[in-house]
Amino acid sequence: MPLIPFAVTGRGRGVAQTVEVDGGDYTIETDAYEAFGGQDAHPSPLSFALASLSSCNQVTSSIVAKELGVTLDQVTFRVEADFNPTTMTTGTYREGETTFQNVRVTADVVTDATDEQLERLRTETDRRCPVSQLFSLAGVQLTTTWRRQARAA
Repeated sequence: MPLIPFAVTGRGRGVAQTVEVDGGDYTIETDAYEAFGGQDAHPSPLSFALASLSSCNQVTSSIVAKELGVTLDQVTFRVEADFNPTTMTTGTYREGETTFQNVRVTADVVTDATDEQLERLRTETDRRCPVSQLFSLAGVQLTTTWRRQARAA
């Protein structure tokens, strides 16, 4: 399968930036928390990194669910991480130390999948999600928990 090119162009001043997505008719606005010199007017790149993990899990789980023949009525992903700002703010680097640590993804799923299918959905999504792989290959501890939720009456 051929590689698919993706590209963005970002322009900014200070810590704020406008990012244009090649081939898209939209932009992404980023900023930083006041502690990092920003105005907190838009999500930070760190928030976008976690949002990317959440939304990539959504896309990947939809693909895997279709392959498994199960229906996902709704999935709510919550992504939490512990951030170590040492390298970014002080320039001090310690071998093996990641900036994001202990990333936790919790998926609350409304589905017709059996317990076995739900576990397969979780493991395949973990294995196949490109953003999950970015975190894992960067040495970040990534933990995923998928919980079945009842259908609304």
